[in-house]
Order: sequence, then C-alpha cells, then structure tokens
Amino acid sequence: MWAVPRCEGKLVDKPGFGKVLMGRGAVNQKGPESAFLAALHAIKGAGRKMPVNIVLVAEGEEEIGSPHFKQVVTQPEVAEALRKTIGVVMPGSGQDPDGSVSISLGAKGVIEVELVSSGEVWGRGPGIDVHSSNRARLDSPAFHLVQALATLVTADGDPAIEGFGREARPATAQQKQLLDAAAQRLSEATAKKLMKVQRWAHDESWRQSLERFLFTPTVNIEGLVAGYQGPGGKTIQPHRAVAKLDLRLVPDMTYDGALAQLKAHLAKRGFGDVEVKPSGGYDPTDTPFEAPLIQTQLEVLRRAGIDPAVMPRMAGSYPGYVFTGAPLSRPSGHFGLGHGSGAHAPDEYFVIEPTNPKIADWDGAVASHVAFLFALGA
Repeated sequence: MWAVPRCEGKLVDKPGFGKVLMGRGAVNQKGPESAFLAALHAIKGAGRKMPVNIVLVAEGEEEIGSPHFKQVVTQPEVAEALRKTIGVVMPGSGQDPDGSVSISLGAKGVIEVELVSSGEVWGRGPGIDVHSSNRARLDSPAFHLVQALATLVTADGDPAIEGFGREARPATAQQKQLLDAAAQRLSEATAKKLMKVQRWAHDESWRQSLERFLFTPTVNIEGLVAGYQGPGGKTIQPHRAVAKLDLRLVPDMTYDGALAQLKAHLAKRGFGDVEVKPSGGYDPTDTPFEAPLIQTQLEVLRRAGIDPAVMPRMAGSYPGYVFTGAPLSRPSGHFGLGHGSGAHAPDEYFVIEPTNPKIADWDGAVASHVAFLFALGA
C-alpha cells in the first residue's frame, strides 16, 4: 500500500531521510532525469555555453524489457549522431542512505517472460474454470505450472535450467579487487536496513554476497496468477495459471541463448505444453574501467572529496547493450549524486532535502551533472 497517491508525486517527510518526493518513478527514473534536465537549464540560465554536444535519446518501455529500443540505433540520423559521441550516460542517484557513492561499469541483461499452463493447450484438466470438486477427476493446470516452476531452481533457489549460466564469465582479478574495495567502502548494515533483510542467501559474507549479486544469473518469480484473487475463498478449479518471471543474465550470456535454454529445459522435463511468452529483454553490458567516460566520473567525485566504490556492474538491468554492443561500441554508464530507493515498489522516493549532510540535496544533484558535463568538455 502506498502512503501517497502513487501517480501524483508528493513531497513528504520521510523519517530518517528528510523531505522526499514520493511516487511511482520518483527514483527510477523521473527524479534523476529531472535533475539532469535542470542542469541543462542551469547552464543555459547562467548564460554559459554548453560544454559538450549532447544527443538525447529516450524510451518508455524499459520496465517491460525494452522490446523496441534497438530501433534507436537503426535510425540513420540517430545512429550517425551517436557515433560521434564518446559515450552514453543515464542519469542516476548514486548514493546510499549513509552518503556513500558507487559507480557501475555495466549491468546484467534480462528476460521478461510469462509461463502459461492451460487445460486447452495441455489437453488435460478443465478448459474453463470449474467447481473444485472436479479436482478428484481432473488434472490441475495450476499445479502443473507449479511443478514446472520447481524444476527451474535448486532447493536453495539457485538456477537449475539446463545450460543456463554456462557462458557466465567469472570475475577477473581486477574485478575482484574492485569488489574487495567496495566491500570496505559500502555498508552492509545500510544495505540490509534498506531492504529489511536479516541475512544473505546461503548465509554468505558481505563480500561474498556482492560477488554473487553482480556475477550470478538468476531466475525470479515476479508474480503468480491463477483462479480466484478476491477476499476469502472460492471453490473453483482454475483452467489457467500464469507465472511472470524475470531471468537476469551476466556476460557472456545472451537473451536469445538463455530463452532457448528455458524452452528446451521445460520440454525435456515434460512441460513442453507450458507456453513461454517473452515480452522483452536484452543482453548484459560491460564498460571498461579505463574508459574516459568512467575516469571523468571518478575525477569529478574525487575533486568533491568523494572516494566512490567502483562496481564491476549493477545487478539491475538497462538496455545499455544498444550502445556498448555493435555497431556503436560506446562506453555506457550512470552518473548523478542524490539518494532514492523503492524502485518498482510502494513508497518509491527521491530525496530532495536530506537530513544527512553527506547526501546531496536537489541542488547538489543538479550541480553534480553540471560538474560532470564541464569535466567532459575540458
């Protein structure tokens, strides 16, 4: 449940954080994007010449796997403009609640997919919702889906799809050093408090959990839908069940390869009737630590007295492969000070007036983009 109307955007006092903007998309992605656009207005309003040329690209389908974003680089005019750039930056809010800052060198890929079990396709069970007394003589499409889902992970919840993750590239020596440093700079207690968790999977250490977080592919159930969803009970046997999944991919896995592995896995185990309906997704992405785009971010932050943690990648996903892969092959990353959290969840927020002086306020978030643009143009 939301504390405010989710689509209105309200300034509210959040205990422990200060005044925040709360609403759907506050931190992912409206707040950081607004800060970047405010930076452009500030430069223009001050009568200063824009220090760099900027190509602005945008989409509205990122949350469903960006099924059409690849088209941006197939437009000759846009592709030509992007080829002239030194890289691509997505505005972000790179601070934790304690004020620490991190920079990411890439992101996991993702597959958004629905698995559908139905009596019609299976050829067993009801073709319509029926009275639950019929369960004695009819197979259950809902349980059929549950059984299919159970084959996708081990008893510990790790991926069990045959071949899934086979192409995963282990952390290099440099990436392990970055993780070692990040484990020292970033607070485990803050991370746990933010998500209200008590322990990491497999009871791993903070350092181990960071490596698993960034280098392990995952199979996640986003939602399950079958039968009656209202208050109380209703004695029906549903004819159809749907599981909404996301599969996170790491280099060198691919969207096409992982999707094929999922389909083959289900078919081999007797669940070939379960429909696999992808709605979007994309490959993972990497940007070299040495890229000028990244080194400029570090320069700006260190000049401000901030020693950031450099993460080999972020565990979330964005369609950076469009820029880092062929034919553009440009570095891509996120930048921006400020803090926000709760993306995709109730009470998502972006801090405007923080109580913690180590967190950038709205003006500080805007100023971070100004500083970055002028450093790029220097």
